[in-house]
Amino acid sequence: MSLADQITSDLKEAMRAKDSTSLAVLRSLKTALKNLAIEKHGAGGELDSSNEIGVVRTAIKQRNDSVEQFEKAGRQDLADNEKAEILILTKYLPATLSEEEITKLIDDAISQSGATSRKEMGQVMKILQDKAAGRVDNKTLSAAVMQRLA
Repeated sequence: MSLADQITSDLKEAMRAKDSTSLAVLRSLKTALKNLAIEKHGAGGELDSSNEIGVVRTAIKQRNDSVEQFEKAGRQDLADNEKAEILILTKYLPATLSEEEITKLIDDAISQSGATSRKEMGQVMKILQDKAAGRVDNKTLSAAVMQRLA
């Protein structure tokens, strides 16, 4: 079952359960997926799994930013609501990689690209993004690659 199909199924369940928070989050996510599919492939297009995961990560990042802003403003009630939405969204992400798996991926990418300095970091990151396929965020990868190519 594709991610979009899973979201549609969960959306129906949220409607039946009258879960307004899940319903709002899933509707928002489904809309974002559909908009990106239309943008990339036209009206009948569908996204591949890496694009779908990217949409979910973007939604989570937006909510994390909102949590930070709400906490600065002293609005803990709104921050808690955003945190609940993040928990709903994280169900749609693949399992994250362990430290050992990340290290192995970085070693493989560095040897594959032949990189020896930070100037060649772009080549390594491109390989890593393909191999990691949304199972680890780019910020984590970038920091680890910089440390290795120092």
